[in-house]
Amino acid sequence: MTQLRALKFGPIPWQTLTCFLPSFPTCCFQLSLYLGKRDYVDNVDSVESVGEWDCAQLYVTLTCAFRYGRDDLDVIGLTFRKDIYVLTTQLYPPVPDQAPKTLTPLQEKLMKKLGENAYPFTFEIATNLPCSITLQPGPDDVGKACGVDFEVKGFCAENLEEKIHKRNSVRLIIRKVQFAPLQTGPAPKAETTRQFMMSDKPLHLEASLDREIYYHGEPINVTVNINNTTNKVVKKIKISVDQITDVVLYSLDKYTKTVCTEEINETVAANSTFSKTYSLTPLLSLNRQKRGLALDGKLKHEDTNLASTTILRPGMDKEVLGILVSYKVKVNLVVSRGGDVGVEMPVILMHPKPDDCELFVGCCQKSGGKRRFCFRGSW
Repeated sequence: MTQLRALKFGPIPWQTLTCFLPSFPTCCFQLSLYLGKRDYVDNVDSVESVGEWDCAQLYVTLTCAFRYGRDDLDVIGLTFRKDIYVLTTQLYPPVPDQAPKTLTPLQEKLMKKLGENAYPFTFEIATNLPCSITLQPGPDDVGKACGVDFEVKGFCAENLEEKIHKRNSVRLIIRKVQFAPLQTGPAPKAETTRQFMMSDKPLHLEASLDREIYYHGEPINVTVNINNTTNKVVKKIKISVDQITDVVLYSLDKYTKTVCTEEINETVAANSTFSKTYSLTPLLSLNRQKRGLALDGKLKHEDTNLASTTILRPGMDKEVLGILVSYKVKVNLVVSRGGDVGVEMPVILMHPKPDDCELFVGCCQKSGGKRRFCFRGSW
């Protein structure tokens, strides 16, 4: 018999599992998983937890997995899921000669509440792992969405070689996120000059942004400068923001999705100049039906946003990241009897870095960027 329920423990998300194991038919156990929060910062946070047990061995794992394909394909042997990173620790019985642990305020409170059979532990996540990304499924898609996700799982077993059934384990999905760096580069700028037949002088287009990094939900300000010394007329200006998704694991698929676009019926006459700033705001709410759009990792019953730009650090293996996301702003001029004239500029779309007190849900004071969990088992 298995009962699985997801509940709330104050501000802390948690999940409880009650079941009978075949190897212990007369025993029933309960395993609860508590998290201090769902979102963890790239290269800043670590993972802490607490648990108890009376029989066999209790393990907890942290897994980063990449999925690219449909669940039904796994049945015929075409596995499109790969574990990029797996970290396992034995929670009970305690490993001999283990160094004493320094408890965080949240762990101390949970251990007092859960009783004397609670055992704390900590995960240190490896550097250069990918951030959580979900590819938006189509209306008819079923099963798990493609992308990169992180999972924390607790289970009881005689050893790690046993096959762990979903009914006998408790799991919660977490997100690994990246915040915008404090140091930013110069504002992007691009220009081009186009010479037309039957015209002695060229058309010059210059486009620029007011900064390199924009936060989700902020308008992107695009300044367009046109110096039209030709005898042709610019009939329309098109500005768009494109998301480029590179799938670098399993395949070399590349998708470009327009997430925001605007067409301005501005006319620039021959032998004249033009300058104006436009604002565009790329939002997920305007792109709900676009299959394959990259989103920040989605948690159950929670909304998300467009995926943040992937920031590559020196020495990072692109293939391990699974999916790379970038954005660009395109400015195109529609010229009478002359085709289009356009430029492109890279733009970074990310979340701002919040204060420490905002990051660590369930903790009453700053604690240096720690991830917190709690396991509880009782017979």
